[in-house]
Amino acid sequence: MTQRSGADRWWREGVLYQIYVRSFADSNGDGIGDLQGVIDRLDHLEWLGVDGVWLSPTMPSPNLDWGYDVADFRDVDPDLGDLETLDRLVAEAGKRGIRILLDLVPNHTSDRHPWFVDARSTRDAEHRDWYVWADPRPDGSPPNNWVSIFGGPAWELDPATGQYFLHNFLVEQPDLNWWNDDVRREFDDIIRFWLDRGIAGFRIDVAQGLINDRELRDDPPATEEDPPDIRRRGLRPVHSMNRPEAHEIYRRWRTITDDYDPPGLLVGETWVPSIERWALYYGLAEDELHLCFNFALVFADLRAEDLRAVVELTERVLNPQAQPVWTASNHDVGRFPTRWCGGREDASRTALMALLTLRGTPFLYYGDEIGMTDVPIAEGDVRDTVGVRLAPDAGRDPCRTPMQWSGEPGAGFTRGDVRPWIPIGDAAARNVEDQRADPNSMLHLCRDLVALRRNTPELRSGGYAALPSPPGIWAWRRGDRTAVALNLSDEPGAITLGPAGVLLATDRARDGEAVRTDLSLGPWQGAVLRLD
Repeated sequence: MTQRSGADRWWREGVLYQIYVRSFADSNGDGIGDLQGVIDRLDHLEWLGVDGVWLSPTMPSPNLDWGYDVADFRDVDPDLGDLETLDRLVAEAGKRGIRILLDLVPNHTSDRHPWFVDARSTRDAEHRDWYVWADPRPDGSPPNNWVSIFGGPAWELDPATGQYFLHNFLVEQPDLNWWNDDVRREFDDIIRFWLDRGIAGFRIDVAQGLINDRELRDDPPATEEDPPDIRRRGLRPVHSMNRPEAHEIYRRWRTITDDYDPPGLLVGETWVPSIERWALYYGLAEDELHLCFNFALVFADLRAEDLRAVVELTERVLNPQAQPVWTASNHDVGRFPTRWCGGREDASRTALMALLTLRGTPFLYYGDEIGMTDVPIAEGDVRDTVGVRLAPDAGRDPCRTPMQWSGEPGAGFTRGDVRPWIPIGDAAARNVEDQRADPNSMLHLCRDLVALRRNTPELRSGGYAALPSPPGIWAWRRGDRTAVALNLSDEPGAITLGPAGVLLATDRARDGEAVRTDLSLGPWQGAVLRLD
């Protein structure tokens, strides 16, 4: 395969930004964020310096799983706009040097998708084999022991046809049958449809779950060595997900996207417990997914020893040409200022510095730049189906609340007299407008880190090499002369670096400080340095 460089591989040196569209900006006063709202806020993204935007689902959906139950793969949900608006967003973002990625959900559809409506009409339906169907066991029970990610059996009996269909998520999200060549050809065409419209690529939902064991064998029991979410479900998903046959599909997609100029980008949501198995989604010859989210870092504790271990194992197992991906927040896992930092700004600033200075491609989640935290959601306001099932837990809603643009009523997200689709957090305490006016704010720290990365070749493309560090401090070198040192503890510390100058610090009063030999760091302080 031809290796590309320069503008064709913009994502290797860029910073990407995830937008949960329903919560970003409401342009028409209905309380729901929309694509026009994203267009209206592009100047913020340009000012921040991001290179690409991943839009959470924009396709038509009944919204039982808020867009991840797709009813049409070639259109836009009316709540969010239309194809013309999406085309305009691509064009306006392009003028600012920003590329647009869509969320692609190939594992399943909505049960209201015309394919499934047809599939369940009769066993002889045209689209019957587009989904995973199986006969009951002799006692009428499901075909195997697979469990849904959202709880309960992963099988639902369809009384009209007498067979079970597979749903690894909600019962209203039937799984597609990726052993069917018609399904594969259909998604080839869907990918081309969007790339032809100027979309720069896709974040692939449930990338590790795309195909299931053809024999539908039982999953084995979970063990104490498995991650908590697998132990909670009680089964290790080695047959229901994480199948080796998925790699063939991604090699096929890579061939399609590489035919475009510039090539389309494929980013996998790869929930794989083992870092060694996670790395395989890049392909042994870097011929599958371009980027794969590494959830081992997301779910590690914000401790120097834990994060260092994840990064160093990642560096060891990845092909040297492959690019790590680092993120700390998203629409499923929560916001890092809450999950990692307990709402503390000093810890949030240090975590942000790590995210933007490691070797790899960082993804920011909307609001990360101002340190937005998860928002408590009252039981009556819960919108997430998973949250309804887990009441009084609010599910994933706390990290999906509206962007806090200003401290006024409506937070600049919508008009002050409009009830938003989900409650707004404490915008008076933390918002873009106030932080933009404060050069010492987290927003300016984020922008300056992005700019430092863009203007420092070693931060864009230099290698990662760990530096000897005392307990509580994590330090590494990028290339030969750029270093990062973070104190991820409540105690002051120091690290020996030799002569250096502070390029940027989480405590902005330390910018430009000269270091003779030892760099002293207060609790939850960090610095990027130029080594002399």
